[in-house]
Amino acid sequence: MIRRIRLSPLDMLDVGLLGIRTRRMRAALSALGIAIGIATMVVVTGIPASSQAALLRDLSALGTNNLQAMAQTNMTGPGTTPKLPEESVAMVKRIGPVTVASAVANTHARVRRNDRTDPQDGSGLTVLAAQLDLPQAINTKVRSGHWLTAVTEKFPAVVLGSVAATRLGFGDLPATAAPGPLVMIGDKWFTVVGILDQTPLSPDIDRSVLVGWDSARSQLSFDGHPTTLYIQCQESAIEAVRSVLPETISPVDPGQVMVTRPSDALAAKRATESNFTSLFLGLAAVALLVGGIGVANTMVISVLERRSEIGLRRALGANRGQIRAQFLTESVALAALGGIAGTAIGLVATAGYAVYHGWPIVVSLSATFAGLGGAVAVGVIAGVYPSVRASHLTPTKALAST
Repeated sequence: MIRRIRLSPLDMLDVGLLGIRTRRMRAALSALGIAIGIATMVVVTGIPASSQAALLRDLSALGTNNLQAMAQTNMTGPGTTPKLPEESVAMVKRIGPVTVASAVANTHARVRRNDRTDPQDGSGLTVLAAQLDLPQAINTKVRSGHWLTAVTEKFPAVVLGSVAATRLGFGDLPATAAPGPLVMIGDKWFTVVGILDQTPLSPDIDRSVLVGWDSARSQLSFDGHPTTLYIQCQESAIEAVRSVLPETISPVDPGQVMVTRPSDALAAKRATESNFTSLFLGLAAVALLVGGIGVANTMVISVLERRSEIGLRRALGANRGQIRAQFLTESVALAALGGIAGTAIGLVATAGYAVYHGWPIVVSLSATFAGLGGAVAVGVIAGVYPSVRASHLTPTKALAST
């Protein structure tokens, strides 16, 4: 009675790796084929993804999630100033997708460099009451000094826009803790505590002198009604937010509220995301196909070269299932080794290229693991036919062909 020999998983792995250990150069060249395919997949997805991230970052800087709301000038009578309700900012902040909402208000005061200049000459600048979270709402930074705080907004302190600082004759503020220079607004002196960087999305802010909300009330007779709201929200919901802003800002008379339309850059950004996604999928499929063909070709040749080995193992009692498992294990191992090497090469190449161009490094862990899993899957598929072909070789036929 013939007793069937069973191989443990470790024994089967050892037998499957035999061809790789004994034919190292051929195994290295075979793994190189799949490595090039996987590295290509990582590179052609990683580099465009990094480029896309840089492009989307630049498009986002154009205000793809920004909206502005202001009162319609033609809705007010002659000689009056358009105003929005005092509680409008707080109401807008209650809208779910809104992330930041702030406001400014025209105080109609005039600013002068000192008390010796013409009181009627405001240098073409606007004095605005500003809320504390304005810099976040308009994506700007302080170039020199600091922004208004919860303390300084109650006192006569101002922050100058970039153009306003130039027209008033100020460069960067001194770094010392000494009191800053003074400007005159109306008939009162205000201390300059900061100068803003340029704000391309809000050029009106560049030509403005910004006073704290509470300070404007106490020093400039400000009535607390904002004139312009600056809003940031989730990009995916920007159209929905825009549609409800008039009723939210002024429930009594929503027709008096004018809301800017979303930036044209938002449409460009969405189109870019869609086009890049389609490109990634196509390139990844081609790379995996090329690698799979290489592994399949290698395994078919391996079967042809190793007929004598197959015949000898069959003669010594190996069954067809064990022969299939041996060559399938070798195919998967070659693909896995190539996948690991290709992933490492692709990640290094992607990171180096992104750093060279100043792009953010974008490496998707899901895509990386999918590449490794894809390599193993390709190894399984590519090894099925050669392993089945090897298992159907009879001992006499295999030995006779040597």
